[in-house]
Order: sequence, then structure tokens, then C-alpha cells
Amino acid sequence: MATHRTKMLIIGSGPAGYSAAIYGARAMMEPIVVQGLQPGGQLTITTDVENYPGFRDVVQGPWLMEEMKAQAEHVGTRMMWDTIVEVDLENGSPFRAVGDSGDEYIGDVLVIATGAQAKWLGVPGEQELGGKGVSACATCDGFFYRGKKVAVIGGGNTAVEEALYLTNHSDDVTLIHRRDELRAEKILQDRLLNHPKISVLWNKTVESFEAGDNGALSHVRLRDTQTGEDSDFGCDGAFVAIGHAPSTELFKGKLPMDDSGYLLVEAGTPKTSIPGVFAAGDVMDHTYRQAVTAAGTGCMAALDAERFLATLEVAEREAAE
Repeated sequence: MATHRTKMLIIGSGPAGYSAAIYGARAMMEPIVVQGLQPGGQLTITTDVENYPGFRDVVQGPWLMEEMKAQAEHVGTRMMWDTIVEVDLENGSPFRAVGDSGDEYIGDVLVIATGAQAKWLGVPGEQELGGKGVSACATCDGFFYRGKKVAVIGGGNTAVEEALYLTNHSDDVTLIHRRDELRAEKILQDRLLNHPKISVLWNKTVESFEAGDNGALSHVRLRDTQTGEDSDFGCDGAFVAIGHAPSTELFKGKLPMDDSGYLLVEAGTPKTSIPGVFAAGDVMDHTYRQAVTAAGTGCMAALDAERFLATLEVAEREAAE
């Protein structure tokens, strides 16, 4: 077991964490990134990335994350293969974290970039057909279904927003919901129910996702919640939209969160309620959830961390005089 000391400790290693590290290293904060269980975040399970600025051609998600990681290391970031299991924020800066390895990490500032994970149905075919017709992000993958028949599974704001977005690419969008009414906000319901490109299948649960001869999704097997009757719904793409779960278990009772578990920050900033602790990326953003916005908040966290440390140093000098 060892103790690792740094001016800037970053928990999480997606676009937010790596971007914070790049800016932090350039500001001479010698950041440490504890990469967690999924180094690179959700983009490592995304194949074609077509909407990240700076690339004319489609790039692969894992490659993009490797490039971000290499850039962060190139400017002076230390990457640690560990998963944080405990944090101590009670006494203010410096902040302490303990890894699954038993190693201790101490940082004058802390950037939380642990991300969020899409919720899945957990039915057969869902994971096997990921990237082959099954997705959890319409804004990421909707472009690949231009002119094709698509389905969205869910009934809340996320599902309705995904269905409405998909009408930019498809003229045949079907929302599949297990109840006979939606949970989404009324204004979103009205837009969806009156949209000429969208139809709704009520009282249906997804039993499985089925592949065709080409190995890609061919249809969704449904069960009627009232009659118990099974049916098949043919489509080219199916988007699971039952919400996201932010990875914030570690901070329960230690930082304020909203009802869905997202970390609360000062409006327009990555600042949490504890000075010197910042949140960036999907862990605090339940609205946009894009790689580019996560990277942007990672940059903001690093810049604010630099200002916090400068203020801290001034206060320490004044106290010593």
C-alpha cells in the first residue's frame, strides 16, 4: 500500500476526467487520475463517433479515449489503475480517497468525473446486439438509422425526447411503453402524441431483442401487459430510454444530490457545496450527456481548481505572516 500526493486528484477517466487532467497538468497541478472500473468511460463501448468536433471522418470511441488519455499523460498526468472505494471530504482540503488496492490518494483539490451509466432492461439480446441495432443514446447513434424504422422503449422524459429527436432521421418512429399513459412532462407528451412520424404501442414490455440472418437486430419480441399475448415488432434500430444512473454511490451523504442521484453544482459552474471539490461530466449533467459537453465541464473544473489553489496559497501566506 502506498500514499499518492497531488495538487489535483481526479476520480474518473472519461472525456470529463481526461480533459480536466490535460488542463490541470498544463497548469502545473501534476494531476493524478484514478481511472476506475471502466477507463475511458462510456465511449469505450461506443463504436462509431461522428459528432465529436475536430474529426472529419468517423472515429472509434475507444481510440478517441486512448488519444485523450495519451494527451493527458504527455503533458504530465499520472494514471492509476485503481477504483476508489472511500472518500473523506469532511475536513476540507486536502481531500483523501482510498482505492480498492488499499492505496491512499490525497489531493488539494478533487474533481469528480465518475460519469453515469444508461439503465438497461436486462433482457436477452440486449447486450449482444449493442452497436448492432440496440442503443441507449439516440443523439449518439440516431444518425445511423436515417430513413429506417426505429423503436424507443420507455415512457418518461428521456424516452419522449429520444423519440422526438429520432424524427430528424426517421419517418417511422414507434414508442413502446409498458403502461397506458406516459410519465413524461405534459408538454413533451403533447408534442409526441401529435407528431405525424411517431406512433405508440401501449401496454407492451420487451421480452427480448432478436437478430436476423445478418447478425443485426431484426425485431423486438413484446408481451402485452394486459392479455399476456406475445408479438414481434420488426425494426432496424431500438433505443432503450429508461433513464441514466449517475455513478455517485461513493458520495451519498457527503455531497448534495438531486432526486435522481446527480451531484448538485453551482449554476453555470462545476463547483459543489464543498470548496475545492468539483464535479464534471455526466455525474452532474442529466440534460446533455455528450462527450463534448463532458469535456467542456472537465476544462471548467480544472480552471476553477487552479483559481481555488491560488486563493488557498494566498490565504496560507497571509496566515504565516
